[in-house]
Formats: sequence, C-alpha cells, structure tokens
Amino acid sequence: MLHGIDVSTYQTSFDTDGVSFVFIKATEGHTYVNPRLTAQTKQARDGGCVVGFYHFLWPGNITTQAEYFVGKAPEQGSDLLAVDWESTGEGTHASNSEKDHFIREVKRLRPHHRVLLYANRNFWLNVDTTSYAGDGLWIADYVTAGKPRIKAKWRFHQYTDHPLDKSVADFSSKAALRAWAKVG
Repeated sequence: MLHGIDVSTYQTSFDTDGVSFVFIKATEGHTYVNPRLTAQTKQARDGGCVVGFYHFLWPGNITTQAEYFVGKAPEQGSDLLAVDWESTGEGTHASNSEKDHFIREVKRLRPHHRVLLYANRNFWLNVDTTSYAGDGLWIADYVTAGKPRIKAKWRFHQYTDHPLDKSVADFSSKAALRAWAKVG
C-alpha cells in the first residue's frame, strides 16, 4: 500500500518524504479557487508524487461547477481528479444524481484522466443510492489504514485527519499507481 496526503488552503507547507501521492483541493462551488494551488502543485510534483485535484461539490449548477473545476485544475497526463461529496458548511449536500452528473461531466471534459469519488463512510453507506464512483472510490473512514468498514472496492482510503488528512492507496507501487492514473 502507498501512503499519501490531501491538502487545502489550510496547509501552508507539507512534507513529501515517504508520500507517494498528494491530492490538492483545487476548487469549491463555482467561485472558489485554492489560493495555494500553484505552490502546492509544484511542491507535490517536485517531490515526485502522483498528483490529484479535488473539487468540493455544492448542490446546483453542476455543469458550471464541472467546467469551473476542469478550467482551474492543472492538467498533466497522470493527474487524478476527484469530487469531494459531503455536507457543506450550510448543512446541505449535492444529490446522488448531481454527484453522478458531476463525475460524468468531468470525465467528458477530461477523458484522459481518472475521475474519483471522495465520500465518507456515512455518505457511502447511508446517503449514496447509485454506488457510482466514476473510476474509483476514495473512502474516508477513520480506522486502521487500508481497512475501511465497507464492502465496496476502493482505490484510496483516508484513515485519519490528524495532524493532516492521510490516505493509503491500494496499489503495489508508485509506478503501478502512475500507470493506472494514465488513461489512454
């Protein structure tokens, strides 16, 4: 299993030693861009990591949000793209059909990239009704790394958020992850 992290504007710096992949928050809704996106991308790439970008999904304006995300997220052949599907600060969340539509729209706009669904265990088990996760599931369940309490196939498992969000990936090597990430 590979180890990785995810970062957002809250992380002014991070260490890539022992890290194979880094997911970086790129956008939220259709107006927010992570002001540290460029610097965090450079740091992850300079550290030799597989890089992924995620979008925090709000309900409504799904096509606009997908276009916004794809327009702001850097584009390199082996980059991963993900939708972060959870409750907003207002206590709302995108519906199942909106989540599915967003993933399909990002896949249409960036056909040469893997598109993942990030969801916590509660959303996956109790909110999701379609089980559609695009090219793979990134599940958050704060238990032993690599042992999320779900039956579905997962690619990434976020197992803690302390001192920052840490995940493992179900790949034998960074080369295997990079090969999987490169579509077409």
